Amino acid sequence: MTTVLTPASPLTAADRCDRCGAQAYLRVVLLSGGELLFCAHHGRKFEPELKKIAAEIQDETERLTTVPNHASEEER
Repeated sequence: MTTVLTPASPLTAADRCDRCGAQAYLRVVLLSGGELLFCAHHGRKFEPELKKIAAEIQDETERLTTVPNHASEEER
């Protein structure tokens, strides 16, 4: 049997941290199956332990510091 891993879908505002309920920015796919979602705070707090049990970690915390470009220079 061949297993094909598909890319994880982007996290949305509907995805909530399993620890506190805040918006999730990390998805941890576990070696044992299943997944956990974490906000940036709890993702950083539990990172060492998560790395030990994770098959994959999807980290979208960079979205917290990027500024969306809504208008081009010509429109300003």
